Amino acid sequence: MFKLSRRLPLRPVIVSLALAAAVLCAWPLMQSVSAQDATDTVPAPPAPATPESAPPADAKSDAAPPADAAATPDKTSVRIVYLGKQYREPLPLSYAEKIVTDKGIQGARLGVKEANLAGNFVGHAFELDEAIIPSDGDIVAKAKEILAKGDSFIIADLEPNDLIAVADLPEAKNSVILNIRSSATSLRQDFCRANVFHIIPDQAMRADALAQYLIWKKWPRWYLLSGETAADKDYVAQVKRAAARYGGKVVGEKIYDLPPGARNLDSGHQQVQTQIPMVTQAAPEHDVVWVVDSADHFGDYLMYRTSSPRPVVGTQGMQAVAWDPSYTEAGGMHFQNAIPKIADRKPTERDYTGWLAVRSISDAAMRSGQTTPAELKKFLLSDDFKLEAFKGQALSFRTWDHQMRQPIILGGGTRVPVSTSPQEGFLHPTNLTDTLGFDAPETKCKLR
Repeated sequence: MFKLSRRLPLRPVIVSLALAAAVLCAWPLMQSVSAQDATDTVPAPPAPATPESAPPADAKSDAAPPADAAATPDKTSVRIVYLGKQYREPLPLSYAEKIVTDKGIQGARLGVKEANLAGNFVGHAFELDEAIIPSDGDIVAKAKEILAKGDSFIIADLEPNDLIAVADLPEAKNSVILNIRSSATSLRQDFCRANVFHIIPDQAMRADALAQYLIWKKWPRWYLLSGETAADKDYVAQVKRAAARYGGKVVGEKIYDLPPGARNLDSGHQQVQTQIPMVTQAAPEHDVVWVVDSADHFGDYLMYRTSSPRPVVGTQGMQAVAWDPSYTEAGGMHFQNAIPKIADRKPTERDYTGWLAVRSISDAAMRSGQTTPAELKKFLLSDDFKLEAFKGQALSFRTWDHQMRQPIILGGGTRVPVSTSPQEGFLHPTNLTDTLGFDAPETKCKLR
């Protein structure tokens, strides 16, 4: 007979059982979606919705927590605020693709629903307040309205300037703000903030993830073709940093300044078919074309049109992402199936980071037994915080810049992922994922 030699801590055991029970409870949801996907009938797509518009009746019922998950005298309630803005989404190159206006929020809704399933077992309830303002709205005023109720957990679906404006409010000093949208490297370096945690990978992590794979493949010569946006310039700088870090070489670079072809005309495709070889024919000998096109103007046109037959990587082609529609490993099919159930579309990277932000808060609250931002901030940065999130290993936060360390999927448009970084052979004394992005000795971050 097996005997316990000492007493086990009760709370971690209960929480682990609760999380397992939540997965079992979610299994019928996963099965029903799989069954729906297996049918031959494709439902008519719903009319496009804006983040401010009311979701369809079935999505609303899915987003709302179960009635028995509402806060009661014997439950501890945790309020999470989703703060976003209706920024203009870039037009997809193809008219066959719809503009998605609810990225992120659907993942957060799923996260709260799942958190309440687990929270029922340990006396926790989680509430999601959605605060999404128009593109011309005052984000600072909205943040002050939220913070007037006290220190808060804020999921920030915001561009860099708006994120910093909110984080620097005196009222936000003791809140926990989770960045799920911006990959700007500066937010983790010169403009890092002590109250901001970064869920989404930054441009340095993305560049390093691709660079490791290219070096592993012995493709060290990169021709860099980029746009001129601020995000493009940031990514280009990180590609050059990755080259110096891992032994790659940018053999040439060019800014793409030609107008793209019309999306819906044959002449547009003919125009592109002429442009791309012209842009790439003068490139020095190279192994890959590394495209940096954050605005999605021309990058997708490069595949199969370059002057020399070369792979395309970067913001198009093979991409370094936190989540990919083709990813199915480590239980990832649960997330792939759950988002279409509530959003009637495939999951996006921002859906995953929105879900991951909620899961970070809810898991930390249930495992630590603490519920205030100040208490959970300490736990999120401790060695005890280890988050399972379909990546095959536990995720955690870096103490020096509050970036979530995580494996990066190399995919983007392929039916199966190409690979996952860190790559084999790239070593680190403590965490292999710290080979992606800025490690502690390299950081310029001085948290304030």
